[in-house]
Amino acid sequence: MQAIINPSTISGGVDAPTSKSMMQRTFAGALLHIGETTIFNPGYSDDDQSALRIAQELGATIISQSRDVIKVKSNGVNPLSSYINCGESGLSARLFAPIAALSHAKILINGKGSLLQRPMDMYREIFSDLNVSVSDFNGNLPISVQGPLKPKSIKIDGSMSSQFLSGLLFALSFSAREAMSIEVANLKSKPYIDLTIQVLSKFGKHITHDNYQVFYIDPSVFETKKEVAITIEGDWSSAAYWLTAGAMNGSVKLTGLELDSVQADRAILKVLEDAGVNISVTVSEILIKTTKLKAFEFNAIDCPDLFPILSILATGCEGESRIIGIHRLLNKESNRVESIKDMLKQFNASFYIDNDAFYIKGINALQSCSINSYNDHRIVMAAAIGALRANGPVTINGIEAVNKSYPDFFGHLSSLGISCAIINNKI
Repeated sequence: MQAIINPSTISGGVDAPTSKSMMQRTFAGALLHIGETTIFNPGYSDDDQSALRIAQELGATIISQSRDVIKVKSNGVNPLSSYINCGESGLSARLFAPIAALSHAKILINGKGSLLQRPMDMYREIFSDLNVSVSDFNGNLPISVQGPLKPKSIKIDGSMSSQFLSGLLFALSFSAREAMSIEVANLKSKPYIDLTIQVLSKFGKHITHDNYQVFYIDPSVFETKKEVAITIEGDWSSAAYWLTAGAMNGSVKLTGLELDSVQADRAILKVLEDAGVNISVTVSEILIKTTKLKAFEFNAIDCPDLFPILSILATGCEGESRIIGIHRLLNKESNRVESIKDMLKQFNASFYIDNDAFYIKGINALQSCSINSYNDHRIVMAAAIGALRANGPVTINGIEAVNKSYPDFFGHLSSLGISCAIINNKI
């Protein structure tokens, strides 16, 4: 499928979609929790559905489900299948692998698309330390695991992704019978671990840490809960596209966001402030209006998902902006170093790469062009926002990739007054 977007001024309001990062963690907790979990404001992206399906295959039961509420009942990990498919969700793969290993059963974990190229090799050493057998494994999915995992204190490397640590925190928090710790070297994306700790606390599993270097799991301080209720926050990752659109070409009102959220991509507010954006923030909404933008510098190591939209924001700023941390872009839905470079080239933007950073110069207008999405949801959405200030129509190919995180994206884009034609060109 492709979208043809005409340059337009954006105007109106949007309620932020739910956080898939929080949603997937909540399904993991609901599976591990012995009792009922009520989930308010659930999400329905492809990644959300992958996590829900995995939770069911590992033993959770859906009591009731509507657009607004999902009720889950579980008695812990009791696999109904010897096979789980994570779709294209890297978080689900890394989150549920150690959870699946809590069982005696041999379980094959697989995925599809770009997930089959994303590294999982860290689990080889981790599982060996925790008495989990690994087979059918070459460093990527598929991987077969067979436990039961034996909880104990371990050391891991956190430089590749925080998702491995998140998976271990869930598995060990629900299986430990005595105090233990996880020592982590070079942890990246610390806010995502804050989110993991926040969700675990809803289930009574209170995790502490020493400056993100050692994490302490102590069952003696945990609470026993029969019923858990969680409301899924609005997603700052998705909100970043609308906030950037309003900053560059129009005005946008965002609702449904938690201003004190621990989500990594809440950092978009700081970037916009540094760029001189006119932002009005209240408890219930964020209003952003176009103003003259100035170049910014931002270290995106802890929030690499912002990179695609920040690269578009930089094209609308006067001067040269610097976005640091491109080494975090290699193992995403696409190689985002290459997909962002290609997007900027097609838009005829001025940029170069040096010393782990993109340097991007602002220009008056982007070029009418055709963009390859590389089957990457964040490239699709960033390109769509870039199209708003192009000098002619912009065609984006492979737009179905947005279903991974934000299936309503193009509907919301149209509701904000943008001229957008969707063409289903599948044979």
